[in-house]
Amino acid sequence: MIATTFQEGSFSGRVALISGATSGIGAAIAGAFAMLGAQVTVTGATEQEAAAARERCGFWWEHAIALDVRDAAAIAAYFATLPKLDILVNCAGIIRRGDEHDPGVFAEVLDVNLTGTMRLCTAARPLLARTQGCIVNTASVLSTIGGALVPGYSASKGGVAQLTKSLAVAYAVDKIRVNAIAPGWIATALTRPLQDDPARSSAIVARTPLGRWGKPEDVAGAAVFLCSPAAAFVTGAILAVDGGYLAM
Repeated sequence: MIATTFQEGSFSGRVALISGATSGIGAAIAGAFAMLGAQVTVTGATEQEAAAARERCGFWWEHAIALDVRDAAAIAAYFATLPKLDILVNCAGIIRRGDEHDPGVFAEVLDVNLTGTMRLCTAARPLLARTQGCIVNTASVLSTIGGALVPGYSASKGGVAQLTKSLAVAYAVDKIRVNAIAPGWIATALTRPLQDDPARSSAIVARTPLGRWGKPEDVAGAAVFLCSPAAAFVTGAILAVDGGYLAM
């Protein structure tokens, strides 16, 4: 789908960093940018995740590295090594379904999903200012609606949406565009417990006008669009990729 929608080589010469992209939505986004000619580095929280990504998809990606978005010193050290950056996509995230009413777990989820996003945006800003680059954050349909079992995840994604709008205004002086994708129910390892629950899965599909679970590739196209010249006057937007779920 990516190859038939966007011109081949349209991201040639552009350097992209995709956090949390060793699997799932992030991996699909990374693969899409690489397919279109970008030099792509993906990150995982651990060296084990990075090594598995290199083994699985090294053909597409330039590099897969370990970078814990909670570690400000490691982030600063890594960004100091980058000569150029055009695109930052923040996909690093965790969910602790059923445990997030514990304040300690709640704080852990926010530290990764929300503060981790802010740490990478802040570190990337000087590099992106030089290239007039762009940022795509990962919000969620739960930025808009609540989740009884995931108050930390929902709060973090609501925060990501507002952070995106705030940074779009703050970074405009540097000609950096900041947008977010808001995936709906996408079939990944993160949502596997819901996919495997027939009652929950049926309820999700029934409320989704397009009548199916989304695929990571469905989200990748939206991220590519937001970083393309077609979105040159788009900043501060939260683009739902949810099969119409929020329209119901």
